[in-house]
Amino acid sequence: MTAVAMRHGSPSSRPDSARGGALWWIGQTASWLALFTVLALAVIMVVLPRAAGGTAYTVLTGSMEPGMPPGTLAVVRPVDPATLRTGDVVTYQMKPGEPDVVTHRIIAVGSTLGGQATFITQGDANNSADPEVLPEQIRGRLWYSVPYLGYINTALTNQQRGVLLWLAVAALLGYSAFMAVSAVRDKTRGKAGDTAGDTSRKARS
Repeated sequence: MTAVAMRHGSPSSRPDSARGGALWWIGQTASWLALFTVLALAVIMVVLPRAAGGTAYTVLTGSMEPGMPPGTLAVVRPVDPATLRTGDVVTYQMKPGEPDVVTHRIIAVGSTLGGQATFITQGDANNSADPEVLPEQIRGRLWYSVPYLGYINTALTNQQRGVLLWLAVAALLGYSAFMAVSAVRDKTRGKAGDTAGDTSRKARS
């Protein structure tokens, strides 16, 4: 009777059933989704722009709809103006040396009488072209854009973006440590269960 009680109360049986249950799988899925979301935000909004020397901007108007509606995160990289061509989407200063910028598509490339390149841009949803853009106004060419993330980008300060990056790193390291500890614990429990099973079989024999 004692051997039977030990077998049914074995520490290896309950953890296995708990780890394989629906609630456990839901928790695991939710954890992975949360971790993936934080990592994806950090990579898209912070890591990639910094690694490429780019800048993340937020589209505030509907001039580039439907491709880039308001709230779109637009990441641009520095570019040699001489390499720009018709069809490229660029971010440029509305006035040289001022912080206000616009992200529009180049519809024509020309030059002044002195041989300096000039660019004519226009929003995809606009009916008229913008004033002539000079090379020194160009801040970069569009690298990639993500809908809606611009709202988050606008809400975060530079310091908060740095916190997001470190939070993502900490979450990844923490989850990796948790999985490693869980694996060691499960292995230990498995050995304990095998030992208990051997003891129960000897007791019955």
